[in-house]
Amino acid sequence: MDLALIDRVRADLVAARFTVDALGALWGSEADAALERGNRLPAVRALADDPSPLATLATLFVLGLPVGVEAAERALPNVTLSGAQELGLLDVRNDFVAALIDLRPYDFLDAQGAGSWWIASDLGELATGRALRTDHVLGVGGASLTLSGLLIPDPVDSVLDLGTGCGIQAMHASRWARRVVATDISERALWFAGLNAALNGIENIEFRLGSLFEPVAGERFDRIVSNPPFVITPRSTAVPEYEYRDGGMVGDALVEAVVSGAREHLIAGGIAQLLGNWEYRADPPGIGTDGLQRAAGWAEAADLDAWIIERERQDPAQYAETWIRDGGTLPGSEEFERLCAAWLDDFAARGVTGVGFGYLVLRRPETASAPRLRRIERLDAPLGRGTAGLGSHLASALAAADWQAARDDDEVLAARLIVAGDVTEERSHWPGEPDPSVLLLRQGGGFRRELRVGTELAAIVGACDGELSLGAIVVAVAELLELDLTELRRSTVAEARELLLDGMLLVGSGG
Repeated sequence: MDLALIDRVRADLVAARFTVDALGALWGSEADAALERGNRLPAVRALADDPSPLATLATLFVLGLPVGVEAAERALPNVTLSGAQELGLLDVRNDFVAALIDLRPYDFLDAQGAGSWWIASDLGELATGRALRTDHVLGVGGASLTLSGLLIPDPVDSVLDLGTGCGIQAMHASRWARRVVATDISERALWFAGLNAALNGIENIEFRLGSLFEPVAGERFDRIVSNPPFVITPRSTAVPEYEYRDGGMVGDALVEAVVSGAREHLIAGGIAQLLGNWEYRADPPGIGTDGLQRAAGWAEAADLDAWIIERERQDPAQYAETWIRDGGTLPGSEEFERLCAAWLDDFAARGVTGVGFGYLVLRRPETASAPRLRRIERLDAPLGRGTAGLGSHLASALAAADWQAARDDDEVLAARLIVAGDVTEERSHWPGEPDPSVLLLRQGGGFRRELRVGTELAAIVGACDGELSLGAIVVAVAELLELDLTELRRSTVAEARELLLDGMLLVGSGG
């Protein structure tokens, strides 16, 4: 890869102001929203007769439409058309220039602050007008954004990005890790990932070709991050195998393999974070196998601490429809029905009744005797603006888990706790009744939890301002509400431990 030519591409993108904000201003919010829905016509109309380099680059690389040679030359004066062809970005056909890749600006906000990059990937079906190629390299999609928002941003020495794709997770990790190793089974994916790192001046990522943990045999890392190709696909030659989403294994075995192999490649205390699917099965008859507990069993078998969150569950038909459409085959066609039948037959053969999707946070224990973390839950509440900032929340929650694991009940009661600043209380009353019928604690950040509580717990949480110990507050509330002190102490400790994990209570400086 010619780094000098890539530097010239960067200079042209900067000169044209090829940014998220500039594109939004160029074609407007309605066209922006239409593009999100897969409709480029409003943006095309907005750019009609606009000769600016920004409009030309947007037409080429975002909308996937050809432009005239003269317009392309004006937009790329530094790299030139011959240089862009040499890099594999463009194809010149007679008097027109066509993009060979999708290239667009990307803005983000993380614990290190705001940032912006350009991300290259394969052209989508909107630009090509056909179903995706099986070695298609995806750009920044919903799953990518989810995982990047979940990444714990504490500085570390080394990170492994397993199945890097276009390289987006490795790039995010490069902001808080000294070095990053990014692997993929696809040479095409590694080409795009290397291009993206070079285009954005990122120099601390090493790229390696190979399947799963093979390229890092014998190595250990502080962190492992992975958006693995976890999509459950029928193992049939009649069903396309897309490298970016299909790991080539039966059912959910790919995610199980990542979980099983993580411990060997983590240092003591190291953390793995990944997205995954897990199957719900009808076997044994009348009882069935809970998919979320299957995922928990993988972590337990690997001797890893685990916090696994299921965000969504789909029935077999929904799951099949989602991923068939993802490949560019539309409902109503004979091909769609043929593929759907293959998926349903595959699920039926294994007795699959549903598929769960969610997040896995896994940790190798510091020592064999260290207290173990096992938190397995379903959370389907909306996350507002998405997962941005959840990485810091997860880091705090893990620290809270370690803090309380090292303390008995008396030590928890001796601590000075503080109610988190994003927690609010909601009271509902029946008309004419002085006492609330429902008390809710709501979390504005994190996982936006809602907890229904009693009057006594609401009073205790409300008094947690770091001045008094939790035990002193319990004594005061027990006297005020005329409650049994021993029972209130017992219940409060259990509830406080959960609230600490949830991030609704924090340990004060005197704790």
